[in-house]
Amino acid sequence: MAGEVLGIDVGGSSVKAGLVDLEAGRLAGELIAAPTPRPSTPVAVTNVLAALAGRLPASAGRVGVAFPSVIKEGTAYTAANIDAAWVGTDGAALASQALGRPVLFLNDADAAGLAEMRWGAGRGCKGTVVMLTFGTGIGTALFAGGKLFPNTELGHLELGGMDAEKWASARVRTAENLDFPAWIERVNEYLAEMHRLFWPDVFILGGAVSERFAEFAPLLRSPAELRPAQFAGQAGVVGAALAAAES
Repeated sequence: MAGEVLGIDVGGSSVKAGLVDLEAGRLAGELIAAPTPRPSTPVAVTNVLAALAGRLPASAGRVGVAFPSVIKEGTAYTAANIDAAWVGTDGAALASQALGRPVLFLNDADAAGLAEMRWGAGRGCKGTVVMLTFGTGIGTALFAGGKLFPNTELGHLELGGMDAEKWASARVRTAENLDFPAWIERVNEYLAEMHRLFWPDVFILGGAVSERFAEFAPLLRSPAELRPAQFAGQAGVVGAALAAAES
């Protein structure tokens, strides 16, 4: 078990967990999940973390938790897709107490980006890379020369007079019953704005919807290279475990 670390990914609709084999760079067993509680208060979410951890074999070392917020030294500073009670909460301390183990909290898109840069679509990229996760919102992770610039939150750029994630996230696609051509037109607008501001060499498109990348890839447009995330919906779990092991 020495090479296996528990990673947990808290999303707007579900919380996923799994043991990650850090030598192989992949899940060591099954990925389990539970619905994100409503309301998603600190106590309610922490209870779900503990319940999921209890369903998996004990792992060594620190637990990694990918969380939908700006995270600094374990504390949440924003709450776009989680209960507002999280703002100002030391999530790492709360989870450590519930799980009985040290816990590292980090931004969910940063966790996904770390997984993709180490073992996935961004492996070997030395230029500017932007990881985008399309889910309940749009998560972003910015890398330059392989180094992470944390907590970018670029899903909140203004697009069409609103947060970009309220126009082009995967949740919006489902809620508005958009087909791929209609949704990707919005995604392309977002990519164009991101490129105008950051001039990345590579965009990595992640989130569960990336599993269908082949279906919508011909519709995508960008001067940057576009790559599907290799870990898809597992990236947050894998990256959280990686970050915890190396912290």
